[in-house]
Amino acid sequence: MTDFLALAQSSVQQLSPYIPGKPVDELARELNLDPAKIVKLASNENPLGASPKALAAIAAELAELTRYPDGNGYNLKVKLAERAKVGIDQVTLGNGSNDILELVARAYLAPGVNAVFSQHAFAVYPIVTQAVGAEARVVPAKEWGHDLPAMLAAIDANTRVVFIANPNNPTGTWFGPQALSDFLAAVPAHVLVVLDEAYIEYASGSELPDGLDYLAAHDNLLVSRTFSKAYGLAALRVGYGISSAVIADVLNRVRQPFNVNSLALAAACAALDDADYLAHSRSLNNAGLLQLQDGLLALGLGWIPSKGNFLAVDMGQDAAPINQALLREGVIVRPVANYGMPRHLRVTVGTAAENSRFLEALGKVLGRG
Repeated sequence: MTDFLALAQSSVQQLSPYIPGKPVDELARELNLDPAKIVKLASNENPLGASPKALAAIAAELAELTRYPDGNGYNLKVKLAERAKVGIDQVTLGNGSNDILELVARAYLAPGVNAVFSQHAFAVYPIVTQAVGAEARVVPAKEWGHDLPAMLAAIDANTRVVFIANPNNPTGTWFGPQALSDFLAAVPAHVLVVLDEAYIEYASGSELPDGLDYLAAHDNLLVSRTFSKAYGLAALRVGYGISSAVIADVLNRVRQPFNVNSLALAAACAALDDADYLAHSRSLNNAGLLQLQDGLLALGLGWIPSKGNFLAVDMGQDAAPINQALLREGVIVRPVANYGMPRHLRVTVGTAAENSRFLEALGKVLGRG
């Protein structure tokens, strides 16, 4: 039998597939559990469910399922451009923001050049870099977060892309406006800075910069965002990048046709108009973070401060056995040993009841309940 692994590109042979959070149905099958009693806090999903306006938009679109979607995503692009105060030609739509990251890699990375990103950063950065045979320059984290001066020092003439996330997944760490301003001012003009803001909608106040505010002054900046988190549309896979028109044009040259489906386009447009839903999502998340922190404190556990909709919890020991015990209790969280964090479990903020269920199960597993 032909060894098709050996025939693959050497950089691809060495890749490990991305492992998503365990689905509820899968755990139910494995452990013979009632799916209705399983709590999933593993994938940073919005516990509210989708916006009612988004659901209505999906229902209205169902009659057109026989038609291909608008390959240009015109209506969604117009809404995004208006909100960002940019031209429609500066918007690139993706099958989730992961798609934007892959488009960047396909367009700008190759053998002989490199991408710079932080230790403990989103797993897709090394995956897309290695998949195209480029060098990955992983800069050690500082207090679990991005060490932006060190990342600057790692850039050389062969660097084509720097991936930075604010807030960062899975750590929840963040940097402020001045740090971003200083970083962008110092990055060489030939380097594309990808600012991943998948969780930016959960931020409030001035602690986190809005990447869109920096686009006009930096034509080497791309801001990527998603509808999967605060907007509650994870299953539909729709995200976007905003950049200079030149960069957007390049990405659209490698973007697959119809990469965002009709239901996703309609739902995203409606979600953008549902300000009440977004405010509710943020409020629920803020309350949930406090609830989790109070509960973890009572259990004698620490965590990494977070501006996302999750906490990386320090179990004080190898977290793998604790994760397995939580699964047996019907609670799914996310182990992050593959991020170089074997003592941590990443826990998504759920509803108040889901958070309580997690804390109760964790207390039982640790013998501290």
